[in-house]
Amino acid sequence: MNREKINCLIIGSGPAGYTAAIYASRANLNPVLYEGLQPGGQLTTTTDVENFPGYPDGVSGFQMMEDMKNQALRFAADIRPGDITEVDFSSRPFIIKASDGKEILAKTVIIATGATAKYLGLPSEEKFKGQGVSACATCDGFFYRKKNVAVVGGGDTACEEAVYLAGLCNKVYMIVRRNVFRASKVMQDRVLKTENIEILWEHRTKEILGDESGVTGVLLTDKNGKEKIIDIHGFFLAIGHHPNSDIFKKYVETDDLGYIITKGKTTATNVPGVFAAGDVQDVHYRQGVTAAASGCMAAKDAENFLVDNE
Repeated sequence: MNREKINCLIIGSGPAGYTAAIYASRANLNPVLYEGLQPGGQLTTTTDVENFPGYPDGVSGFQMMEDMKNQALRFAADIRPGDITEVDFSSRPFIIKASDGKEILAKTVIIATGATAKYLGLPSEEKFKGQGVSACATCDGFFYRKKNVAVVGGGDTACEEAVYLAGLCNKVYMIVRRNVFRASKVMQDRVLKTENIEILWEHRTKEILGDESGVTGVLLTDKNGKEKIIDIHGFFLAIGHHPNSDIFKKYVETDDLGYIITKGKTTATNVPGVFAAGDVQDVHYRQGVTAAASGCMAAKDAENFLVDNE
């Protein structure tokens, strides 16, 4: 088979992947980027982004990703549709197989495959995604100022998002499946001390209610099967994320949740020449701006690696 030889392969196309492509292209690495199953990543499912620098009036998540993509194309990045199906990091150059049938020999690889938010699996959840249903309070909470919202979950992330939303919203309902939190004591205390947070213990979401304007309420059931409706405008999922790292785990070290572990303040993984950027290695921040920053770091790390090893 005629294998394509490249300096830098970027896997994934959110803020981390596109920023890595911009920097790698300007460094004359001639990068190839595969966009993956969701070109543009999670931000393409967000209606308006108001907290990314450089957009004082806000911008749609889709448009922002198109802007980043076009900037990378301006510097001649080779951006391709499709996904990576198999990797072999056992020796350099790395052997990569793509869904378009190509087999690539890559001197360096930047993994920017992101993470996928966990959802409840309700049809109404999908219907109102971006119209009241969100998996990121810090991204979308600002749109629900002075309104009532609900947060699903009982862990640290749920508590953190509930407290954050309580500073913006009129009232925050926490929908907790169990009769206790899974969160750390300090996060539990913050929730319990916040007056406009109401905890609905031992409740499950049966259906998200809404109309053409978006979410208007949620239908809940308690442990006895009794139903109740609460009126809300925002429904926030905080039941975790799944990092898209599965095909790399044979070679790349991850934590217990599957997030790729990087070394110190770099994007280097345990495999020399393989770097990770964005949400696939970020369990803490998961923001577009931090993903973009780590994409820059990964491209610089890859450039330095090639200089040192060529």
